[in-house]
Amino acid sequence: MNYGLIGESLPHSFSPEIHRLLGNSDYVIKELTREELPSFMEGKNFKGINVTIPYKQDVIPYLDEIDAPSKSIGAVNTILNKDGKLYGYNTDYYGFARLLSENGIFLQGKKVLILGTGGTSKTVRAVCKDSNAAVVVRASRSGKPEGASEDEEDIISYNQAYEEYSDAEIILNTTPCGMFPKVETSPISLDVFTCLEAAADVIYNPLTTQFVMDVRSKGISAVNGLPMLVYQAEKAEEIWGVDLTGGMKGEEVAAKLISDKRNIVLAGMPGSGKTTISKLLADSLGRELVDTDEYIIKMENRSIADIFATDGELYFRDLETKVCKELMTRTGLIISTGGGLILRPENVSALKRNGLIVYLDRDITKIIAGNGRPLAKSPEDIKRLYDERHEFYEKAADITVKVDGTPIDTAKETENAFFNY
Repeated sequence: MNYGLIGESLPHSFSPEIHRLLGNSDYVIKELTREELPSFMEGKNFKGINVTIPYKQDVIPYLDEIDAPSKSIGAVNTILNKDGKLYGYNTDYYGFARLLSENGIFLQGKKVLILGTGGTSKTVRAVCKDSNAAVVVRASRSGKPEGASEDEEDIISYNQAYEEYSDAEIILNTTPCGMFPKVETSPISLDVFTCLEAAADVIYNPLTTQFVMDVRSKGISAVNGLPMLVYQAEKAEEIWGVDLTGGMKGEEVAAKLISDKRNIVLAGMPGSGKTTISKLLADSLGRELVDTDEYIIKMENRSIADIFATDGELYFRDLETKVCKELMTRTGLIISTGGGLILRPENVSALKRNGLIVYLDRDITKIIAGNGRPLAKSPEDIKRLYDERHEFYEKAADITVKVDGTPIDTAKETENAFFNY
């Protein structure tokens, strides 16, 4: 191999796609067992490699030199083979530093709380210290270990974080808490952190973790870790000296990956045009379309009207929640939702994991009643539903599109709003 990624298990890695978009099509994945690692490193049969879990420390003895961040952190994730000598770098350090700067998160003079004490926390800590943060501590579930080493003196318990560091201005999550498949968990409660100004999460699957969602719900800026992955890859390519002519810039790759993987979720009143517009979007963007009502019909093998008549609305709402939880880990979809689906906060949270919610707001005088909709049989039903739900739609929406043109116009407006979000 010339360029690539080594690790133990890499079935869902984004790295080949990222490096291809950057302009390096000669990048592959190579899974190695611990037994295979020594012969691979000693063989030096590569020009440049990235290293991921669990080998970021294990490769160091095979290297001739390592850079300053690698020494400080104790881990290497990028290796250059130059004339038979191996040079180690930590481009995760660069990637995280750029993630913060690109999103206007500045650490100088700030009180920073890092969640987690693993290898990534050391990278984040090094960035914080080099950025002249005033205070930097790392929180662990078990607190500072007995007989702590010098490197562990900055570790505190989560109880200490709540009691002694509630004035933290920046919180940075380096734990796997909230990562797929346990996406509904958050590493910390934010209630006591009244001085919080910004946050970042190194997790990128899902695109919006519960931690990020909780921070944003308070009107505070929070970013996920996907751009960090791209920026460290771009730095690695620079180190290897690969000619990236024709490739995209790092910020363009990050934006493309996020938009490609982010679902477009259409919400709104029955009869607002979700079905028609979702089909137009799916055709235009070449994406898979999932209609939650149709999903339920297939699941139950009966109509929505029959479900309501036989088992009642509560049963149907529970089915909607089940569907949302099944869809929340999928990416790149067009999702058309039933009119009442957003009434449950857990449904909204699930759909926001990997999606943006678009509220199609149509004048109710133009909505036709009936058409098999059990709760919208008359104009009076439409008015009542709108009065009950409009506030929920507005609160849930990331984007609102007024439906006052042709379906094609509305689909194009929705598409433009999504990609410019």
